[in-house]
Amino acid sequence: MVVGLLICCLSFRMYLTNFFSEEKTYKLENTKGTRKLVKRICLDHKIELGLINCIFCSDDYLLKINKKYLNHDYYTDIITFDFSEDKNKLEGDLYISVDRTTENARFYKTTRELEIIRLITHGCLHLIGYSDKTKKEKKRMRSLENKYISLYKKN
Repeated sequence: MVVGLLICCLSFRMYLTNFFSEEKTYKLENTKGTRKLVKRICLDHKIELGLINCIFCSDDYLLKINKKYLNHDYYTDIITFDFSEDKNKLEGDLYISVDRTTENARFYKTTRELEIIRLITHGCLHLIGYSDKTKKEKKRMRSLENKYISLYKKN
């Protein structure tokens, strides 16, 4: 019986998208839809989904991370840490500033929820290997973000 259970567990593909809060309480409105979107991004890029942690936090919390790990002394909306040991498997932490998303949502005339979905998508695209350093890369990244936000809205 135990052997059968072990074989069953070994053949099960593990994937998980978690949502947490640090120093700033935030509850995502549609966790099921967001998990589905992250899976879709992986499927479209032919990459296996491993473990993704989305950590919602304050500006100050994210600033401390930015200073400590990236030596940057400025506010940002997302910091992505890649923990993938296999380039064909998506695993990492996405630290998202709830404060920045609120401001960005006002500025771009959208909802905070959709701005958070944009950042989750943005973080996943970074984990896949996309960059946004040049104008061309930023344009490509924004185009993909818009594509996935549209898919998210449809579901």
